[in-house]
Amino acid sequence: MSRFERRPEVIAALDPIQYYVTQENGTERPWTGALNENKRAGIYVDIVSGEPLFASGDKYDSGCGWPSFTKPLIAEHVVEKTDTTHGMVRVEVRSRHGDSHLGHVFPDGPPDRGGMRYCINSASLRFIPREDMEAEGYGDWLDQVEG
Repeated sequence: MSRFERRPEVIAALDPIQYYVTQENGTERPWTGALNENKRAGIYVDIVSGEPLFASGDKYDSGCGWPSFTKPLIAEHVVEKTDTTHGMVRVEVRSRHGDSHLGHVFPDGPPDRGGMRYCINSASLRFIPREDMEAEGYGDWLDQVEG
C-alpha cells in the first residue's frame, strides 16, 4: 500500500463503536476491546485509512484495559494533539491520513522501552497477522514484525 487516505465509503461501513471512537473522539469501555488480549505477530493499522500504526512487538500489557504500545511503527503516521477535555490535560493521538481518533499517549510506559504508553482503542484499529501482511499489501513492514 503506497497511499493511505480517509474514504467516505469506509467511514459509512464502520460499526457504531468504531464510528464513535474514530469520528467522534470517543473511548471504548476498558477491557471490552477485541484487540486488548491479542498476542499474535503482525501490525495494527488505522481502520479508516489502513495506514500502519503499531507493531505487535511494541505491544505490552499495561493493565489499563486498552491495547498499549511503547511506540508507533511509523512516527509520521501518528499525530499528537493537546486534549483538554474532561477537566484534564492529555495528549491525544490521531492517525495522520485517516484523521481517526486513536487514543492517548502517556509518559508512564516501560522505562527500558522509551517510557511511553500509547493507550489505543481497539475500535480504531484493524489487526493484520504477519502471515497475511504480504497479501494485504503490507510486505514492506514484514521486517518490523517478529517472526
